[in-house]
Amino acid sequence: MKKLFVVGDVHGEFDLLQALLKHWDKESQQLVFLGDLADRGPKSKECFELVMCFVKNEGAICITGNHEDMILRWLASPEDKMEWYLRNGAKETFESLFYPGIVEEKSPLEIAELFRSEYADLLDFITNLPVYYEHDYAICVHAGFDLTLENYRETSRYDAIWIREAFYGSDIVPDKLVVHGHTPVTSIRQDKLQTQLCYKNNKLNIDGGAVYQGSLHGVVIGENGLEADYQIFHKDYLKGE
Repeated sequence: MKKLFVVGDVHGEFDLLQALLKHWDKESQQLVFLGDLADRGPKSKECFELVMCFVKNEGAICITGNHEDMILRWLASPEDKMEWYLRNGAKETFESLFYPGIVEEKSPLEIAELFRSEYADLLDFITNLPVYYEHDYAICVHAGFDLTLENYRETSRYDAIWIREAFYGSDIVPDKLVVHGHTPVTSIRQDKLQTQLCYKNNKLNIDGGAVYQGSLHGVVIGENGLEADYQIFHKDYLKGE
């Protein structure tokens, strides 16, 4: 049985991702990405392309994050959702996928048409991402589960990718280790420099706030739980003081 190598929220931080993946051992570890590959960071296109390559050629798993969901929601209603998506990092993604200044030059509908025509493969990839991935050693999900349900695996798609404190702050202990991201540990601790993992009640949060000058985590999960944590810090990490 392979161990897990789980990667936290990337958000366009391609250089951190490349450095982190040097620690992955493909012979003994199943690679899993927790979603939120794009938005806010500078190299969303490169992150998408690299992860798609790993999924296609290396058997990696990528689950959907709320930012993949944002792309789909924006594409379904470009004019209505543009301001909302821009507040959440769309400009950097559009400039990575197309060119700097595109948001000022083209309408939301025009950008959406370009996205559909030039990135059909990416759109297909995003559309078909699973909501969670269950392994013998852990369950990987972007945000969390509704633990008040009799079977939390039946959590709605929306909650699995958007839930926050109702999951990680709950005293209910899931029957299997849940590895998740979505809410940066730096936000939970209210300290930009406290990027270390959060573990409580069989829930392991590995979102180190990479795009907020924090860190990108890659954790190894084995039969007995957490075995290793690789942490790649943003180049401006210490400026968070």
